[in-house]
Amino acid sequence: MKKLFTPITCTLDFITKYFKTFVFLTILAFIALATSEPTQTLNLARIYIKGMILDSASLRAQIDEINKYSSIKGALLVIDSPGGALGASVEMADLIKSLKAKMPVVAHAEGVMASGSYYAGAYASEVYANRGSLVGSIGVIFNGFNIEELLQKIGYKPSVISAGEYKEVGAYYRQWSAKERAYIENLIKEEYEMFVADIASARGLKVADSDSFAQGKIFNAPKAKSLGLIDDIGSRDDAIEALKRLSGVENPQWLEKSALQSYMDRALESSASIALGALFGMGLR
Repeated sequence: MKKLFTPITCTLDFITKYFKTFVFLTILAFIALATSEPTQTLNLARIYIKGMILDSASLRAQIDEINKYSSIKGALLVIDSPGGALGASVEMADLIKSLKAKMPVVAHAEGVMASGSYYAGAYASEVYANRGSLVGSIGVIFNGFNIEELLQKIGYKPSVISAGEYKEVGAYYRQWSAKERAYIENLIKEEYEMFVADIASARGLKVADSDSFAQGKIFNAPKAKSLGLIDDIGSRDDAIEALKRLSGVENPQWLEKSALQSYMDRALESSASIALGALFGMGLR
């Protein structure tokens, strides 16, 4: 009986002894593949804006990678994001604007290209959207809440010392004063006007027409095209053909993410989506 299970026990013993070594060698192999020199001359690259926008680090890293290759002549910007933080979205818009100054950038909406992700994508040389995508949501929102009654029920009394009349603007532990609310409303209005002006400039639209293309409205692809928010409706292949035309590249050789980086990105996106969904119930409603 002991001999019968010998192969199984030997296998388990081997895994126990050498599993960590195997994992370590696998990671080294991924790193080697990620850092190995390409065998062909790269001429096009894909960059991605996906999920909730919390910072601009991912996009910056992707563009920094493109800038390492003088042979790259154009970039395809793939977008599927509902937007997010205003500051990060503005930073991403500036990154795309700077990249476009060096090479053609074609954006393709593959689900949602809204709010902050539209802000960034609007600076592309041309913008495409598939026929099922949602585009727009040019607007700014400030979320706040008042839990003063809840705090009173549990016997919690906040003690706050501040200097500056508006330092406690947006406080969650009491009702905002009329003066504070007016201050926030004016701040959001100024940010919204900047958003609208930037989109009008990037897309060749008129600020005077912003009631039709902005105001937080989200549109299907045909309506977005009629308003001038996108250039055409098409698949990713159509966007690639446009990029080839603009860049003069006939035989694309793509700069790709390493397998390890792609896996890590998917894991991080999934984790962030689950966490944000659980905490805030975020989504298009």
